[in-house]
Amino acid sequence: MGSGIDQALLAQADTFVALRRDLHRHPELGFQEVRTSALVAEKLAEWGYEVTRGLGGTGVVGQLRRGTGERRLGLRADMDALPITEATGLPHASCHHGLMHACGHDGHTAMLLAAAHHLARHGQFSGTLNLIFQPAEEGLGGARKMMDDGLFTRFPCDAIFAMHNMPGHPPGHLLFRTGAFMASSENITITLHGVGGHGAMPHHAADPVVAGSAIVLGLQSIVARNVPPLHMAVITVGAFQAGEANNVIPQTATLKLSVRSLDRSVRELLNRRIRELVEAQAQSYGVRAEVDFRGGYPVLVNTPLETEFARQVGRELVGDAKVTEQAEPLTGSEDFAFMLEDVPGSYLLIGNGDDATGGHGACMVHNPNYDFEDRNIAVGSAYWVKLAERFLADAA
Repeated sequence: MGSGIDQALLAQADTFVALRRDLHRHPELGFQEVRTSALVAEKLAEWGYEVTRGLGGTGVVGQLRRGTGERRLGLRADMDALPITEATGLPHASCHHGLMHACGHDGHTAMLLAAAHHLARHGQFSGTLNLIFQPAEEGLGGARKMMDDGLFTRFPCDAIFAMHNMPGHPPGHLLFRTGAFMASSENITITLHGVGGHGAMPHHAADPVVAGSAIVLGLQSIVARNVPPLHMAVITVGAFQAGEANNVIPQTATLKLSVRSLDRSVRELLNRRIRELVEAQAQSYGVRAEVDFRGGYPVLVNTPLETEFARQVGRELVGDAKVTEQAEPLTGSEDFAFMLEDVPGSYLLIGNGDDATGGHGACMVHNPNYDFEDRNIAVGSAYWVKLAERFLADAA
């Protein structure tokens, strides 16, 4: 059985639910989290943390040192919202049309702030606690930007952890996985340069639409015939843009791809074969291809020792019945993967709601009807408190 949640954390839960809803009302896109980061920095400073702003543009790090312990722990929460128009109709719905917290980053920030408050007031630990509030997780690589700005040089960590909500599981249920947990992602733009012409005289043109159509179909052969059958790979052509008139062969065509894998070697294979196939296929149709790789995320790989530690903390907090020991990997991507390439650590999930609980929390993320489950504020913050105290307990 789990040991339960500290009464002091339960007593403050309503305060941080209110804070979460305030963040939800005022969503900000990646690298634009000015209000959010200011609120985070203000709270951390008020509670006695040494606050550093500006890493990754709008990133914030709160550091708290206590005792003589030499261990250094990093806990990370993301802060950015999405360009989605909210449809929940909730009292705390977004006040910015076209923007909403449709992935629960408002909840992630609130959970870590609630833990920060408790640890500053009541935390029993010895060592250095680094709380990382990251901008621009949603496809813009805010983690990488914070690291480029010296995150781990200025705030070294012996291990780092992050948590994300996951609809489809009961609120408060914790899910762990050793090894690859989230897929790599590549955003690839293919531009085909042909020769435009009259639709009635195609022999005077080099048609990028026909070449692009062949490429769309050919790309699927990479997954079917190049990737080992026991490995996961996805190549999705999400956009095919060319021309405007039915009797004009356009000069150019553009394809936009999303590519996913759960293995670093498969990721390298996909990138190589996509370029080879696209260039050869284009040439066979007499057009020229430009292949542009933009802003990819690596495979998120949880290290074994840190994941088992995180798993044990979860068992102690909520009990075995509310813990999934080795969850299925996800084909979504997460830029915490960059941090795990430099520092050992683990990324875990907390259930946000399922068919049994219903409501907006059961709605999948990136949906206009989604909302973070407020009951997770107490559980998530309690998890961070217990993990921090356990990790930094050796010299307490």
